Amino acid sequence: MINQETVVEINLSNLKKNLDFLKSKIRKETLVMAVVKAFAYGSDSTIISKKLEKEKIDYLAVAYTVEGMELRDKGITTPILVLHPQINDFDKIIDFELEPSIYSFRVLKAFMNSKKLTKNYPFQIKFNTGLNRLGFNENQIDKLILSLKNLKPNFIFSHLGASEDVLEKSFTNEQIKKFIFISSDFENKIGRKIKKHILNTSGILNFSEAQFEMVRTGIGLYGFGNDSKFNDNLKPVISLKTIISQINHIKKGESVGYNRGFLSKKSITTATLPIGHADGINRQYGNGKASVMVNGKSALIIGNICMDMMMIDISNIICNEGDEVIIFDDKNVSAEEFTESAGTISYEILTALSKRIKRIVIN
Repeated sequence: MINQETVVEINLSNLKKNLDFLKSKIRKETLVMAVVKAFAYGSDSTIISKKLEKEKIDYLAVAYTVEGMELRDKGITTPILVLHPQINDFDKIIDFELEPSIYSFRVLKAFMNSKKLTKNYPFQIKFNTGLNRLGFNENQIDKLILSLKNLKPNFIFSHLGASEDVLEKSFTNEQIKKFIFISSDFENKIGRKIKKHILNTSGILNFSEAQFEMVRTGIGLYGFGNDSKFNDNLKPVISLKTIISQINHIKKGESVGYNRGFLSKKSITTATLPIGHADGINRQYGNGKASVMVNGKSALIIGNICMDMMMIDISNIICNEGDEVIIFDDKNVSAEEFTESAGTISYEILTALSKRIKRIVIN
C-alpha cells in the first residue's frame, strides 16, 4: 500500500551491499570507519549505526559531540570519532566515551584541561595536508609533541580534498605523499609506530594503495561513488517519496504559487505535493529547474517552492490524488541526478532532509 504522506525510505539491504563493495577494495585487515554525521546523511543515524554495528563496523564518525552523545543514548557501543569538537565539549566527550579529533593547539589545550581526562584516554590527531580546513601543519610537529606531554594518540589522520577528480590526481598523490612524510616524522620523534587513515570514499575507490590501517567512508555507504562507473556497485540507501495532495486545472494566463512564480501560457493540470523547502527541497529546484516522477513519467516542478508544498505540471500524466510521487530513489532517479539540474550535489539535498519527514526502514 502506498504511503499517504511524505516519507524517507531507508534501504538497509543496499547499505550492506555498499559496505561489502567498499570492503572489497581494501585488505581484510584494514579497519573501516563509517561516517554517520548529519543524521547519517539525511537518513537516520541510529538506524544506520545499529545496522552497521551488526555488520561489525570498526568505527563510527560524527561531526559534533551532540551527535555522538545521541548515539550513545540509543545504545551504540562502537568507538565514535568526533571530527570537529569544540572547546567546551571535552567533559561530555569523556563522559560519553567518545574519541575527539585534536586539530589545533587551542583544542588540545581545552582537551588537556578537562578534569576528567585520564592518561590513556583515546584521541586522534588531525594533520592538514592541503585541504586547508582543519589540522596541524607539518611545521608544528615538534611543538605538538612537546604539548602532548604524556598523552598518546591512537591514530593520526588527514583528509583528501579532490580524490574523486581525475584531473586532480597529482594533487591527491601530493597529499598522500605529504601525509606519509608527516607520519614518518611524527613516528620517529615519538619513538613508536602509530595507526593512520586518510582515505575517504573516493580515496578507497581510486587510491586504495594508501589505505594504511583504516579507511573512512561516508557518501559511499549511502550509495554514491562520485563517479557514474560505480553506479552498478553502489545503490542509494535513501529514497524520498511523497503523494499528490490535490489536482488543479489552471487556465491560460493564471498563475501558480507565491509571487506568481509561474504564469501559464496555456491550460494545464497541476498537482500539489506535501513537501517544501522546510523539508529540504530548496527553492533552487523550483521554476522548472527540476522534475519528479509520477507513475513512471517526469513532471516538472513549477513556480516557487513553498515552505511545506510544491507544485508540479501533470498535464501529460494520467494520475489521481493520493498517487505516489518519487523525488529520488534507487531505481528511477537518484539524488545525484535530481540535484544536477539545480547545479548542486547529492550531499546537499540528503543532509537537508528534515527530521519531520517520516522514516521507514526497508530491509
